[in-house]
Amino acid sequence: MQYSKEEKLNWISSWKESGKKAWTYAKEKGLSPRTFMKWVKAETKQNPDFIEVNPKLISLQQSSDIIIEKGDVRIRLGLGHGTGLGELKAVIEVLAALP
Repeated sequence: MQYSKEEKLNWISSWKESGKKAWTYAKEKGLSPRTFMKWVKAETKQNPDFIEVNPKLISLQQSSDIIIEKGDVRIRLGLGHGTGLGELKAVIEVLAALP
């Protein structure tokens, strides 16, 4: 059976929400697991997933790093290679303002 791009995206979205392994999900839904894996791989190449981070500035030191924390994840931005504190702070402020 042929599926449209929209149908494939709906299947992939439903799978992601299920929390199941792709192979298991496809079998349960009557889809060819190999074909479904190809859809997922093709979609991932076109639209890679990113973790949404609402940055929270927890450390801003003149001579050290900027640390952004989200849940259990910490991102440390080193202040080197000609990057100034003001520039990095501006980036963080823009990220914080995003919805």
